[in-house]
Formats: sequence, structure tokens, C-alpha cells
Amino acid sequence: MIGELHPEDEILGKAYDARLMARVLRYLRPYWKLLAVAFTFLMLQTGTQLLGPYITKIAIDRYIANKDVHGLDLVAWAYLGVVICGFIVLFIQTYTTEYTGQRAMHDLRMEIFSHLQKQDLAYFDRNPVGRLMTRTINDVETLNELFSTGVVGLMGDVSIVFGIAIMMLWLDWQLAVVCLAAFPVILYVSRFYRRRAREVYRESRLVLGRLNAGLQENIAGVATVQAFGQEEKMYRRFQEVNFSYRDVLLRSIRYNAVFFPVIEVFSAISIGLLLWYGANQIVSNAVQAGVLVAFIQYIQRMYQPIRDLAEKYNIMQAAMASAERIFALLDHDETVKNPARPNGPAQYSGAVEFKDVWLSYNPGEPVLKGISFRVRPGEKVALVGATGGGKTSIISALCRFYDVQRGAILVDGVDVREWNKQELRRQLGLVLQDVFLFSGDIATNITLSDPRISEERMVDAAVRAQIAPFVDKMPNRYREEVQERGSTLSQGQRQLLSFARALAFDPKILILDEATSSVDTRTEMQIQQALDELLKNRTALIVAHRLSTIKHADRILVIHKGEIWEAGTHDELLQRGGLYARLYDLQYRFQERDAVAVDSAAHV
Repeated sequence: MIGELHPEDEILGKAYDARLMARVLRYLRPYWKLLAVAFTFLMLQTGTQLLGPYITKIAIDRYIANKDVHGLDLVAWAYLGVVICGFIVLFIQTYTTEYTGQRAMHDLRMEIFSHLQKQDLAYFDRNPVGRLMTRTINDVETLNELFSTGVVGLMGDVSIVFGIAIMMLWLDWQLAVVCLAAFPVILYVSRFYRRRAREVYRESRLVLGRLNAGLQENIAGVATVQAFGQEEKMYRRFQEVNFSYRDVLLRSIRYNAVFFPVIEVFSAISIGLLLWYGANQIVSNAVQAGVLVAFIQYIQRMYQPIRDLAEKYNIMQAAMASAERIFALLDHDETVKNPARPNGPAQYSGAVEFKDVWLSYNPGEPVLKGISFRVRPGEKVALVGATGGGKTSIISALCRFYDVQRGAILVDGVDVREWNKQELRRQLGLVLQDVFLFSGDIATNITLSDPRISEERMVDAAVRAQIAPFVDKMPNRYREEVQERGSTLSQGQRQLLSFARALAFDPKILILDEATSSVDTRTEMQIQQALDELLKNRTALIVAHRLSTIKHADRILVIHKGEIWEAGTHDELLQRGGLYARLYDLQYRFQERDAVAVDSAAHV
């Protein structure tokens, strides 16, 4: 077995769930007028289906039997008119239904996207990106198919079946009883088919989920597979699941191969009984020939919706499963919420204060333990320590990506939980080690399409961030397209672009999280120049592994195991001979060893 499934991926639900359907139909409420139009034309479409055989009956009994050619011409024109009307009505009904469904699903997609935008980072830690994309795109599209084909088609099929039954009873109730005699058996066969089809559908969805998960995992890790020569093993594992999926689909085909011929057999039996009984009635002058012909046409049209049962049933099952997954996502409450009445400072100065802050990602496992410190406006404070000590958690708590369990974080004297989240984050310029670039041009990646940032301000930010010389060499300069995730730019260029972005937004508080840890020494010197410009007249929190980059910080906090172990300037901490001094000494030795190795290689 390859690939793992998330529990939500196994939700299959019922073939019809009234509770879910009621929630889905709420998205159609704003478009009830369009729905009324679609329903009206659906009924008209049913009427055109019923009129055709009846006109045939009139043509035979009233005009062909009496050899009235002129009357037959009129009936032929009437039949053609019904066909044309049926085409127009079906076009309007189909277009209106599809249009309404697309509008409703657009609203649902926007609601899902908006809901995802509000979730805290812990939510995305637990939910893979691929699964969230499936909810927003594939599952919503499945619901759209329910509207365009499933529900509307089912309503049309039901109306046609009942309409035909009424017409046959009205024309001749005895012939109608003969035609409908096989229906109880058909209902039993359909019920048997639905039960088996549901079992196969459930199994096929689970196996398909494992197949997709395994394929995604294998493609994502193809370098590792090839590096360790595991291609044959992965092939066999994938083949095993692929065989399982093929076998379950073949079972589904067998059920369909039995169901459809059975329906055809009963349709033929019904027509045979009708011909046998109807012919005797015609001979005894109890029934006209046109009625018998109309009944044959009605039976053929009545059995068509039954043949479509398999498709409609599968659509309904898939839609209910998709609705269950979508609403499970939407029902997940936003954990980091804006306050009902946001509060903000009278003026922005850039002061930060942590008061006995405790933070846990998992209950009972604190990553921050009683963190307390103050940062004055314009002060530069560095956070150092071993990986996993809690430095990035301090930054995440300040940005309110996570809410703290105890204590408080104040920005300009106001608890971050009282700020409007968007306004708070506009005052915080976050520059990460792994710079994320969006599809679009360089200008868009600097301004993020914020209308408050003018062209002049954007160019000025690029010049101050030391990236302008590189951009000016490009054919389209600031309109040069950036490839996916900035793959055509070097790490240093991406870092400088992120500095330009921060300068363009001009935040009061700057947060640098390992901003220079993944570049060479030469690029680091260029970045340092941009960094000096970026830090001017700003409060700054600087997270760094390279201790040489934060020698000139106003204060250094040593974070270890979620606590502040030491605090002071670079020189003070070295003289103290504590954890910082050991870290610095260890890092200096490594740098000295690397320098000797490079020098030796150069001589060789």
C-alpha cells in the first residue's frame, strides 16, 4: 500500500443527505429568480416531450385513418413546431441552470478562499496544501455537476415519468396498467443495483485516494527514489494499488453491464405486452391504432430516465461526499480572530513588550516559557540560540500567527489581541530566510499590488535595497516576469527583493528571520549594505544563526529551550562566558577551519 489518506478524504456520506442538501441549496437562494425561470422551462420541456406522441396519435386516428392529407400537413407542421419549441425551451433551461450553478459555485469558492485566508498557521501545518486545493476546486466542481446534471436532471426525469404515466392513464387506463405492470420488478432491480453500486463506489473512492496519494508521494520524492535505486520497488507498490483500482472498476462495469440490459429487456417486454394486448383491442374496436403507437413512444421515453439512473446516482453520491468535506472545512472556526471592537494606539512608534508569554503548539508542550522583554522604539534586538529554541515562535507570536496561552504581547502599549490583525501586520515588516515570490513581474512582487505604493516609491525602495542595478540590466526592468517561486533569481537576489518589499511598505517594526543565513560571503556583504539602509530609524527584531551579523545589535537575547537565558550586548555576553560565548566560540572555530580548507584548496 502506498500513500496515506487524511481521515476527511474517506468521507463518502449518503447518496442523499437532506441536511447537506439544505446547506448546499442556500447558495442558490440569491438566484431564486433564475431558478424559477429554469424550473418553468423544465416543465415546458417536459410538456414538449409529452406532446410528440400525442400529436402522432392524432395524425393516425384523425387524419391518416380518414385519408385527410390537408389535415395531415397541419399535424406535421404542428409536430415540427413542437420539436423547435422543445429545442428553444431546452436551450434556455440548460443555459439558465448552468449559469445559476456557476454563479452559486463562484460564491462558494470565494467563501472557502476567504475562510482559508483567515486561518492561523497551525491549521496549515495540519492540512496539506493539495487537499485544500482539492476542496476549493475539485469538490466545488462536483457540486456544480450536481446542480447542472444531477438535481435538475433528476427533477426532469421524475416529471417525465409521472407526466407519461398520467398521459397513458388519460388515454386508456387498461393499456396503461399493462405498460406499468413491470414497474414493481424494475424498482426492485434498481434498488439492488443502487446497493451494489454504492459498495463499489465506496471502495473505488478509497482505492483512488490511495492511488493519488501514492503517485503524488512518488513524484515528489523521485530524486530520493532514484538516488537509492528504489524504482523497481516503487513500481511494484504502485502496480499493486493500480491493479486494485482496475479490479474494482471492472466490478462496477459488470453491474452496469447487467443493469442496462435488464432495463432494455423489461422495456421490450412492456412493448411486447402492449402490442399483444393492444392489437386485440384494436381488432375488437376498443382502442384506436394511434393510441397504440402513442403508447409505444411513451414507453420508450419513460424507460430513458431509468437508464440514466446509474449516472445520476453516482453524481449524487460524489456530490454528497464533496459537500461533507467542504462543510467540514467551513465549519472549522477561525482560531485567531479579530476582536469585536479593535483597539489601536494613538500613534505608531514601534515599541514592543513581551510580558510572561507562554506559547504551545500542542497542549502541554510549551515552546515559549515565561518570555519577558522590552524593545524601545528604534532599538535593534537580536535573538540567537540553537535551532528549535523558540526564536521563530517569538516572531510568530508577535505577528499573531498564533495566540499565546498566557501573558501578553504589547505593540505600542496595546495587546496584539486587541489590534485588528491586518492593521497590526501592516506595522510589522517580516523578512524571512525562504523568500516567497508570487507569479507576476518584479514590480508586483515589491508592491504586492498595494495601491498605496506609487511607482516612484517602489523604485526608490529597490534602489535603497541594492537590487536596482540588477533590475536595470533586465530587458523589461521592473516589468520583467518572475518565474514560479523566483526560480530564475539567485538566493541573494530574492533576499534583496524581499528587502525592497519591506522598504516599500515602510513598517515601524522590522523582523528579520535568518535573512542572511543562506548566501555566500560576497552576497552577504551586498545584503548587509541593504540591511543597514533597511534598519534606519526602525525598531528591529533580528533572528540570526551567524553571530557575526549581529555584533552591533543594541541588545542580544539568547533563547534556549523556550526561555531567555542571557541578555546583553555582544561584548558583555562574551565577557560573561556563558552560553552565547560558547556558541560564538564554536561558530568561530568552524569558520576558521573552513577558511583554512579554502586556502589550502586555492594553493593546490
